[in-house]
Amino acid sequence: MMRMNSFLISKYNNTDTVRKLNTKERNLIKKAFHHANEGGKGYLLPFDIKVASMFLFGHKLCKDEVNQMLLKHGTLLPLDQKGLTLAQFEEAMIPKFAALEEDDEIRSTFKAFDKNCRGFLKLEDVKSAFQQVCPHFPEHNIELAFKAPLIIP
Repeated sequence: MMRMNSFLISKYNNTDTVRKLNTKERNLIKKAFHHANEGGKGYLLPFDIKVASMFLFGHKLCKDEVNQMLLKHGTLLPLDQKGLTLAQFEEAMIPKFAALEEDDEIRSTFKAFDKNCRGFLKLEDVKSAFQQVCPHFPEHNIELAFKAPLIIP
């Protein structure tokens, strides 16, 4: 259910919430597009997309990411090239902004748990955080969750 200027965010309770890009994000995307739109041609080629991503996120997208973006959102241009118009570029950037928002939420939660600013969590840190926000949560479940191996799909 993808709409222009919006994306779905899966929350922890498995419900989906539609969130629109705010004005600041849209303006930033437009600014990056115009900055990378060399010669004012009205579209971004692969190199231009990398320049725009540097402007937006501080790092270049890899060749595969750019190719996937062009396959999904791109327009066929003269000389068998693919490019992104401003609207297509904006749509392609939506998942990138969603990932940034999720990373910020994770970082913020981690900082709340890491009261001693060590950069890692001990079981006591997690228990303390749960005691403050959910005092009736069984301590045994906290221990199980803390000791469970991290499985990355």
